[in-house]
Amino acid sequence: MCLIVFAWRPGHAVPLILAANRDEFYARPSQPLAHWPEAEGVYAGRDLEAGGTWLGLGPNGRFAALTNIRDPGQPLGRRSRGDLVARFLTSSMTIDDYLDDIASRASEYSGFNLLLGASGRLCYFNQRERHGKDLSTGVYGLSNAGLDTPWPKLLKARGALAEHLHKPQPETLLNLLKNADRAADAELPDTGVGLATESLLSSVFIASPNYGTRASTALIVGADGSRRIVERSFGPYGGALGEVDLLVGG
Repeated sequence: MCLIVFAWRPGHAVPLILAANRDEFYARPSQPLAHWPEAEGVYAGRDLEAGGTWLGLGPNGRFAALTNIRDPGQPLGRRSRGDLVARFLTSSMTIDDYLDDIASRASEYSGFNLLLGASGRLCYFNQRERHGKDLSTGVYGLSNAGLDTPWPKLLKARGALAEHLHKPQPETLLNLLKNADRAADAELPDTGVGLATESLLSSVFIASPNYGTRASTALIVGADGSRRIVERSFGPYGGALGEVDLLVGG
């Protein structure tokens, strides 16, 4: 994932509302959202190159998602970051035990942000800070820096989400993820990838010949444990490839 905006409201009738875009090279093989036949209760897309995933649901209300930290000068991790999501969804470890585990092995991965949900908690872990924290009630955004780093795309998507919390619908969440407007050059962050690339990556929805938004995901979690997740897939230039719509119990 390269952009996640979400509202976390523990105790509310709809405690988690989330909209996320996965940006990746189109040539990297992947499968869309589906049940993993070898892992009971796990629903996620799959990176066919490294075997992990970027966002998914697990049994007993488990949820996980990640974004990469953009830094071309960082060392290349020997493990795929998608493994961090897949291992949590298929594990029986508590959030605290899992956070302790990844904190001890964070250097094995290139920079990442990780969201973990289970047992009425939602936690955030930043690879560079090396510790997790429970999130309090609020509306958040996560792109390729730290939590709520005010990049233009994050502010735009988080603001749009905040306007649609009263009666959230998957279609509304997916529509806010379609915004392809780029930020003005003066508003762009400098992450070391050059102005042209910063501009390309500055829109909520990215479309180009080789790299762009591969999947948009809307997730709505009810207090009763019900979870509706809708994923739309895209190819080069943002061409639509399909949609998966699932209702998953707690």
